[in-house]
Amino acid sequence: MCADGVHFRVWAPAHQKVAVVIDGRDFPLQQEPDGYFSGLVPDARAGSLYKFRLADGTYPDPASRFQPEGVHGLSEVIDPTFDWRPSRGIALKDAVIYEVHIGTFTQRGTYAAAVEHLDALADLGITVLEVTPLHDFPGRFGWGYDGVDLWAPARIYGRPEDLRRLVDEAHARGLAVILDVVYNHFGPDGCYLRKFTPHYFTDRYVNDWGEAVNFDGEGAHGVREFVAENAAYWIAEFHFDGLRLDATQSIHDQSEKHILREIRERAPGLLIAENEPQDTRLLREFGIDALWNDDWHHAAIVAATGPGEAYYTDYRGHAQEFVSMAKLGFLFQGQRYKWQQQRRGTPSYDLAPERFICYLQDHDQVANSATGARIHELASPGRVRALTALLLLQPQTPMLFQGQEFAARSPFLYFADHEPELAKAVREGRREFLNQFPSLRGAKLDPPDDEATFLKSKLDHTQRDEDVLAMHRELLALRRAQPFDAWMEGAVLAEDCLALRWFAGGANERLMIVNLGRDLHLDPAPEPLLAPPPGFERWTTLWCSEPMSEPDSDRNWRIAGEAAVLLRPM
Repeated sequence: MCADGVHFRVWAPAHQKVAVVIDGRDFPLQQEPDGYFSGLVPDARAGSLYKFRLADGTYPDPASRFQPEGVHGLSEVIDPTFDWRPSRGIALKDAVIYEVHIGTFTQRGTYAAAVEHLDALADLGITVLEVTPLHDFPGRFGWGYDGVDLWAPARIYGRPEDLRRLVDEAHARGLAVILDVVYNHFGPDGCYLRKFTPHYFTDRYVNDWGEAVNFDGEGAHGVREFVAENAAYWIAEFHFDGLRLDATQSIHDQSEKHILREIRERAPGLLIAENEPQDTRLLREFGIDALWNDDWHHAAIVAATGPGEAYYTDYRGHAQEFVSMAKLGFLFQGQRYKWQQQRRGTPSYDLAPERFICYLQDHDQVANSATGARIHELASPGRVRALTALLLLQPQTPMLFQGQEFAARSPFLYFADHEPELAKAVREGRREFLNQFPSLRGAKLDPPDDEATFLKSKLDHTQRDEDVLAMHRELLALRRAQPFDAWMEGAVLAEDCLALRWFAGGANERLMIVNLGRDLHLDPAPEPLLAPPPGFERWTTLWCSEPMSEPDSDRNWRIAGEAAVLLRPM
């Protein structure tokens, strides 16, 4: 955009002619090498609505900055100018992540409404807001993971300037903001990329959600440019502090330089990846900063609720699993995995703990049930409090899901507004996915395309458990004081009881005990981690999840069941 008009550019190698259509007038673009078309349109300005004319019709801009009429409508020229305040970014070691879906985070479900809750998140101790995908998608509601316009912030939440204000207001409160982006597939409704060129897609790889994106075949140079520049765009024009890359196991690329490495080179800031096989090459070779640790979630759910089905099959929820993860990262680093009938994971034992994102709830896992129930509705209060303490005080990077901090009463369900034929296919696909859980076969599911399913998932911030909220605030204050730079060691005290100790020296040392089982009396207590540091007589309670007497006493160690306690030397 300049004083003389707006410069348009589009990749359309399948065509010989391309024009911009504004107010019924065609403005032909000049053909460039490598399939691009470009030109200055003097009649265009910020706010102009347009489409591209191809041989068989007019279509929205593949790189549209806004779709005010929806993904099938006209694209709008957006002026990216904004009076930004400075932001300090975020170090991974300081990160406490809060995952938020804009449409359900508030009753209004807008960028502007989310701003009203930023003070509460900062006061809680959150440092990073992780926003689920905003690539525009069809319909009145959806998760955002089937987006079709990578560059256009979802119009149902507000305008681009509203999103910029949300990020800016978060920065003003010391919160970093990262955006969840989906580069492994495009949604089935409203995606017009194939009209410009079939090179965007490939049939050489299998994708669970649709056609695989072509990052390494014929014409892939334009696709790689489209995606890598998109990653840079969100950071440059919206001042996001980083990105969370969805389902990277479905980003297939055999090029000499993997597309993830190219994204790393173009997009400064924090890069976090979801990767189901837990492939640490993303950290070692591609420059990704951190990976989600599904192992931690699965073990925690089994510990909280009992033996699991489907992808919970290989977890026991025992103390050993949590000690191993606190010290070594993933649980599965190449062992055979019964559920998948193959080996799972790669070595992670030498990687810094903050490079693993651990969580008790997230959008996927809460919704992967018949009712979208939260963990506090599925497990005993004591176990939930103990696991929350472990999550927030261990050295790994913790993540909370919206409403978790106050025991939200609202469920979080799968919802997606599609036209009838596609909606039916989505309903059937959702049921087929959940059939991997024998207990859910035949269960009544809320229809994803029913607006009531979406509305039911909205948070009600007036229905808060203040005790749960206070617990999260206390734990995050303690986390900020934890000696994470100290050497940490862990031990199994019983099948359901573990100890973690930070050797920070003298009065700075900390001992955390998490007991997910029954009351435990250790007499004798032949575990050296329980010995107080030199010059101190015993350990005393700094924080505990349940009322209890001092665990370390003349009666030796008495540890309350379904409880967590943080101790300091005395």
